[in-house]
Amino acid sequence: MASRAVITLPARVQAGEAFEVRATVAHAMETGYRSGDDGSRLARDLVRRFECRLDGELVFAADLYAAISANPYLAFWMRAGKSGELSFSWRGDNGFEHRETRALTVT
Repeated sequence: MASRAVITLPARVQAGEAFEVRATVAHAMETGYRSGDDGSRLARDLVRRFECRLDGELVFAADLYAAISANPYLAFWMRAGKSGELSFSWRGDNGFEHRETRALTVT
């Protein structure tokens, strides 16, 4: 399944100042509890884990469960002391994995 993510963060941040990061990934998040048109149960297909790392160091993580809606959206605040690369990863059932990176500029 092809997926895409939308990640929003400031173009530049001040060293040590808190800023918001917003991330969402396109994913249906099927719980495995619903039935399809033919009456058979739809297979579970959830995003299970989200991680954000700055130059390899974990800065935010979330475990997701069946109660999360389709296209999971996460927002969190963080601080950075230096510029680097933010990497985002979503992992889930059926081998689902999506990764994105963004440059973080700290002034």
